Amino acid sequence: MQTIQQKIISNKLGLLSLAEELQNVSKACKIMGYSRDTFYRYKELKEDGGIEALHERTRKKPNFKNRVDGTIESSVLKMAIDFPAFGQKRAANELRKLGIFLSPAGVRSIWLRQDLETFKKRPVAQEAKSAAEGLVYTEAQIAALERKKDDDIACGEIETAHPGYLGSQDTFYVGTIKGVGRIYQQTFVDTYSKVAFTKLYNQKTPITAADLLNDKVLPFFESYSVPLLRILTDRGTEFCGKVDQHDYQLYIGVNDIEHTKTKVAHPQTNGICERFHKTILQEFYQVTFRKKIYKAMDDLQTDLDQWMIEYNERRTHQGKMCNGRTPLETFIDGIKIWRQKDLGLNLN
Repeated sequence: MQTIQQKIISNKLGLLSLAEELQNVSKACKIMGYSRDTFYRYKELKEDGGIEALHERTRKKPNFKNRVDGTIESSVLKMAIDFPAFGQKRAANELRKLGIFLSPAGVRSIWLRQDLETFKKRPVAQEAKSAAEGLVYTEAQIAALERKKDDDIACGEIETAHPGYLGSQDTFYVGTIKGVGRIYQQTFVDTYSKVAFTKLYNQKTPITAADLLNDKVLPFFESYSVPLLRILTDRGTEFCGKVDQHDYQLYIGVNDIEHTKTKVAHPQTNGICERFHKTILQEFYQVTFRKKIYKAMDDLQTDLDQWMIEYNERRTHQGKMCNGRTPLETFIDGIKIWRQKDLGLNLN
């Protein structure tokens, strides 16, 4: 059986032979499906180097002039090792903070050259480097090593038009601390900007669900004169009950907030909160519980509040609306959109 190279050479020789037999280059090229330029190139190759010159030679040679500067490439590789859980978009956003302007595609092209393009490969490279150089893992590196790739929750797109259009609220079980007891986190996320609010409680009740809105969420929206129109929750007892007897239902009713509930047995339809809970677990709780022993819920709340400032005001977000901005930046930019929709104003 002929190899691919042998078949290619046979076709080239066949073209040359047919032209010689017909004494007509144009006709031979038409029959074989080649151009006259190709014929004369094959003819020249054969005359200069014989049949061996007709072998296909790859032209896939790297153009080093197109590569980024070596210092930039080193910075990209360092981030891949230091923060292996970052995707190409998050890495590009974080590099921009350091004054390195490189597109997500540019980051990926460097990862591809270094065989670091997938999450599975970057922690392996991280472990190899740490073992070779005797390095101590950072908290971000430990969190990435513990992360499982198959634990992502498939979340659909949620329709959201502007800040305050739809908020997502959920209860997150933090854990049990000795001497403190069970700790629950009430979470609220604005689905447009991804601005989030959290508060810790030792129980999950309608009162605690309403308290988060009263203490943190509504004062924030009021400070920007933006109304909160609707809230999406699951069907937990802290959120659902008889309207005239349920503290949470009464509170949102008094504040003229529409209440939407997720589909029965489909908690992933509240995917915004689910994704935020995954982030806060990996980037805050798993890190802080390794570094510190908490004896009071207030101490944990203090550290949580500090992390939330980092999340809302400094941490870049890759969400559909954020596109590399922080949640607070996205919220403020989105206020103009809300004003246009609400008042019909053409603001410049």
